[in-house]
Amino acid sequence: MKTLSLTIMAIIMTTALTIAETVNFDDMKAGAAPAGWTATQTGSGSAKWAIEKDESAPSKPNVLKQSGQATFPVCIKDDTSLKDGFVEVKFKPVSGKEDQAGGVIWRVQDANNYYISRANALEDNVTIYHTINGKRVAFKNINTKVTSGVWHTLRVDFEGNKFTVTFDGNKVIEATDASFANAGKVGVWTKADSVTLFDDFAYGSK
Repeated sequence: MKTLSLTIMAIIMTTALTIAETVNFDDMKAGAAPAGWTATQTGSGSAKWAIEKDESAPSKPNVLKQSGQATFPVCIKDDTSLKDGFVEVKFKPVSGKEDQAGGVIWRVQDANNYYISRANALEDNVTIYHTINGKRVAFKNINTKVTSGVWHTLRVDFEGNKFTVTFDGNKVIEATDASFANAGKVGVWTKADSVTLFDDFAYGSK
């Protein structure tokens, strides 16, 4: 019985480990948008998503860089579908006069409908929103230091209508919202003229 229990536990642990996936962009072609992702934006403008080499990358050599300008640049991982789980990314806000932001999106239905949590180095805050038909509405916000030119880690755990946002290892937001109940894709996000680097994009189901 003990052996059977241990076997079952091992299977459960192995299964849990295989559900999560990390994308570090290192095997992708530099100078182009990442293969298997939809590089686009919400609203007007022209986002510019490209793989680039960066010496500061948490996992060298490549990062995903957004250097265009649009209402909300978004880059969506095509082969994902998560209802309950987590999404996490390391990001570095580099520059931007209007905004210096980096975020994650989940339960993405399309480029105009999704949840998003982002950290902003010009405002020194972390916020969670829903974006419905292209209109972004915040439902919780917290002031916390977000340093420009430094790599940060942003993570959201989501289950049902409950969301937990973790920034640099600290739980900063717990919130509820029922806008999107169905499974959707995951990805990354910036705003306006933010030049932002992303690395070690991770996600997994529960």
